[in-house]
Amino acid sequence: MKVFKLMDIPQHQLTMTVLMTPDTANFTGNVHGGAILKLLDEVAYACASRYAARYVVTMSVDQVIFRQPIHVGELVTFLASVNHTGRSSMEIGVRVVAENIRTQEKRHVNSCYFTMVAVDDNRKPTAVSPFIPQSDEEKRRHAAAEIRKNLRIQADTQLQAQKSLQTT
Repeated sequence: MKVFKLMDIPQHQLTMTVLMTPDTANFTGNVHGGAILKLLDEVAYACASRYAARYVVTMSVDQVIFRQPIHVGELVTFLASVNHTGRSSMEIGVRVVAENIRTQEKRHVNSCYFTMVAVDDNRKPTAVSPFIPQSDEEKRRHAAAEIRKNLRIQADTQLQAQKSLQTT
């Protein structure tokens, strides 16, 4: 059996490019945010499941900010990477770049962070290999992911405390 070697993209990264077609348009003629959210979830899933060598589920999505509209006819590239791992969870960062095919102008239109959880055949959380950042950029992303994780934990703790005050 012949083995094909893909581009030298590390196991913890994934790139996907999609042409935005008229079926993705909203009423203003730009690409519908929901269409982008669906693609974001798909690329985060692909990146996390490839890294974990398992199926994964989406646990949360953080900071989805649509910086600029995406236009029908543009190429949209999703650059995903594992930024941080827990026992069974992974933070996947996704940077979205829109490109005008004619002018080749590229715009950073979105960045967001998904928390994906690896699951076993019974759909129970299962351990993933620890991600050890190598480059300065990976170390920066890893440190930022730890900050986001701690902020999520703090926010959840505060919300739970608020709920318990309301029920007493």
